[in-house]
Amino acid sequence: MDVSCPALTLTHRFADELPEMAIPWRAEEAPDPRVLVADEQLAAELGLDPEWLTAGLLTGVDLPAGAKPVAQAYAGHQFGGYSPRLGDGRALLLGEIDGRDLHLKGSGRTPFARGGDGLAAVGPMLREHIVSRGMHALGIPTTRSLAVVATGRTVYREEPLPGAVLARVAASHLRVGSFQYARATGDLGLLRRLADHAISRHHPATAGDYLAFFDAVVAAQASLIAQWMLVGFVHGVMNTDNMTISGETIDYGPCAFMEAVDPATVYSSIDTGGRYAYGNQPGIGQWNLARLAEALLPLIHDDEQQAIPLAVQALERFGPAFDAAWSAGMRAKLGLSADAEQQSLVDELAVLLRGARVDHTTFFRTLSAAARGDAEPARALFADPAGFDSWLPRWRALSPDAAAMDRVNPLYIPRNHLVEEALSAAVGGDLAPARRLLEAVSDPFRERPGLTRYAEPAPGDFGPYRTFCGT
Repeated sequence: MDVSCPALTLTHRFADELPEMAIPWRAEEAPDPRVLVADEQLAAELGLDPEWLTAGLLTGVDLPAGAKPVAQAYAGHQFGGYSPRLGDGRALLLGEIDGRDLHLKGSGRTPFARGGDGLAAVGPMLREHIVSRGMHALGIPTTRSLAVVATGRTVYREEPLPGAVLARVAASHLRVGSFQYARATGDLGLLRRLADHAISRHHPATAGDYLAFFDAVVAAQASLIAQWMLVGFVHGVMNTDNMTISGETIDYGPCAFMEAVDPATVYSSIDTGGRYAYGNQPGIGQWNLARLAEALLPLIHDDEQQAIPLAVQALERFGPAFDAAWSAGMRAKLGLSADAEQQSLVDELAVLLRGARVDHTTFFRTLSAAARGDAEPARALFADPAGFDSWLPRWRALSPDAAAMDRVNPLYIPRNHLVEEALSAAVGGDLAPARRLLEAVSDPFRERPGLTRYAEPAPGDFGPYRTFCGT
């Protein structure tokens, strides 16, 4: 049945314009749905009264006006291996509201389920809600969780778990894998319509110029991955089906935040070779974009031999774009104005932090105290502070802006041990730790009383830490 939400009328542009990539489907009934957490700020941005966020609506059982739920088709390289038909095995696009997708995750099996049950558990869905809320507050482009709803159904993984559905909002769910799928069909008309759809939604200035469109996606992803790196975020599953055309972060499965600085940091239980380690993310991003370039070649030029060098030139702009975004971000974290001569200080600090395995978030936050004259909190993070002692006066000589540093260096992030604490409690029925963590990470730069433990690294007995995809 339809629910009466006066301001919630969904359009279905994706389903209408790209029917070859949209299988009409319906969510499974939820035996006993109950809203666990909801983002009321996001609801307000969408023009929705939080009272309209009913469990039936958020599980796709009670559909709003205009809803045309579909499972989206896409392909993808997963850990380097190509799968020609992936798609939404446990997700549904309900439609678009105010130009943004309203999407469900864990709503049941679809024709793309590939043997899976199509369901999700409370823990992984709550992880996505917490981490995406934190990423949004940090100013990093991301898909966002409108709500997590317990379904009242038991989900079987390594053990029986309470089931849940995540309601997600995104600029779109178009991925590199979407273009891989369209290209693999051999239907040039479909590929062109998909590109035009993506251009209209995300990069309208490139209309009619598919090479410029590719350039725009390269730039967006270079900026995004640099922003991940600047806060120590490790995505964990950078498959081509998890890289958006919009430049938003998507799929918070085996993700985590690096604590001790180490480029080899891996948290995903399935990334046994370290393909998606923290320090590998820029290279993998460029590799994924090469797969997008391959899909777009027929649109870039009628003659593939002429299209290839054009695409390669655009792809080669990823490195300089990433480097520029990273360097600008590091200067901001250090409170320095734009000056190319400061790059040596940035590079030297990176070596010091790696060598000492200093806690990434704590160091940059305490460094503002050093800018104000008290270097001891930052200095105490080094077992051997000699290198830091040498670096510090040269940095201070540049008059770093401590207040500006506090505006970009977070005090509160979704630290791994706190996320696990919140998820464990929620699975047992206690949502208080999750709500407290959400309170902290939703306002990450402003120090507040009573939140000291949310700014502290994991205790020594926590780890080694591994995350799981939840499927």
